[in-house]
Amino acid sequence: MDARRASRGDSHGNLRNEVENMLSTAIVIGELAPGTLVTVPSLAAQFAVSATPVREAMVNLQHRGFVEPVRNKGFRVTHMSERETREITTVRAWLESSAMAAIAPIFPRDRIGEFRALADQGVRAIDEGDLAGYLDADQGFHREILRLLENERLSQLATSLRQETRLGSLASRIETPELRQSATEHHLILDRLMEADAAGLLVLVRDHVLRDAAACPH
Repeated sequence: MDARRASRGDSHGNLRNEVENMLSTAIVIGELAPGTLVTVPSLAAQFAVSATPVREAMVNLQHRGFVEPVRNKGFRVTHMSERETREITTVRAWLESSAMAAIAPIFPRDRIGEFRALADQGVRAIDEGDLAGYLDADQGFHREILRLLENERLSQLATSLRQETRLGSLASRIETPELRQSATEHHLILDRLMEADAAGLLVLVRDHVLRDAAACPH
């Protein structure tokens, strides 16, 4: 995993959240592969923070199923089976395609520039080889559009499912045309939203989610 430093000026809670987000991102994109053993002291040194926020972050990651404790050694990154990945992806495809179709007739066309900018962030991250940046941009794009339904439970569920999905081969795909296609496809989603094409969004978003998962074997 690339060395990163947490923001030292943040409060204790923010430090914990920042460390947790960095670690979960590293696990999702495969920088921390299944079976990798990590320790609180080594992570605290890497992030240049005290052991307490790191330990709390690891406990949260354990509750989320990302790691498991190893007695007297630390934490091991867990493996997600193909069946688990398939189940999560199927639910995501159903949920997000239906949600996007529901957004179609109420999409605020005067905010299209804002959403185009979010889509551009993902494409730019791909072009720069920024894995973590791409993941953040991808999640942010879908999260902000789903918020238009003003259904917090839906937004939280969709975000949680995206965060659970492991993209173990993402690092090897960063320079492939398929991954860039996935990023640029966000603009096609916006085109359909501008046209209020609910039927088109059902198919496009479903295929968008399923294609991404199929391209990331475990």
